[in-house]
Amino acid sequence: MKRKTPSRHGKGRKVVVASVPQKPSTALRRSAAARKARAEIRRLKAKLAQAMVRIEQLQTSADTDFLLDIPNRRGFERELNRATSYIKRYGAYGALIVLDIDRLKPINDTFGHAAGDQVLKAIAGVLSRQIRASDVIGRLGGDEFGLLLWNLTEADAHAKAAALENDIDRVSFVFDGCVVSAGASAGVAVLGPNSEPGRALEEADCAMYVRKAQRRHEVPSK
Repeated sequence: MKRKTPSRHGKGRKVVVASVPQKPSTALRRSAAARKARAEIRRLKAKLAQAMVRIEQLQTSADTDFLLDIPNRRGFERELNRATSYIKRYGAYGALIVLDIDRLKPINDTFGHAAGDQVLKAIAGVLSRQIRASDVIGRLGGDEFGLLLWNLTEADAHAKAAALENDIDRVSFVFDGCVVSAGASAGVAVLGPNSEPGRALEEADCAMYVRKAQRRHEVPSK
């Protein structure tokens, strides 16, 4: 708004007076604050979603064997814990097979670890082809595998273990012109309503070592 004011010389001059801004109403302030809050919520939700994806990726990585792309011991034990809880709650049943690769150390020592890795990958492939989608295969250690098999009786589990041994016995490799076979020894533990994950692993592991000792004295079939 402009107005004239008198000067010393009696002549008026123009003075510009700035308008005083008015404060926004309470409703407008609340509306702006609400929009800002919603935008912040959307931003935080997006960051949370990204963090959850990253956590899932890290969790999968932590539970997966980098060489064979199957669960490692940590991942397999997690699945075994879930399975035993399910079996107890719903009265289901299954079997745990611990399988140890024979002669892997001599292969590593003679032909190098790349040869040993090739053997492990081939055997993991054999095991994966012999289980169902609902079953779980994992690498428990350097030359040890675990298989969690659903809805198998004790007799069926022992028959499955023997079949896996036979399948692996038939796998051969050629390293530096030498034909090499590995072989495997399998131990079984039945999973029922009273099973505990740690005890089941110990039972299957002990049975595997007994079986390994038996195989040392077996005459190879022709």
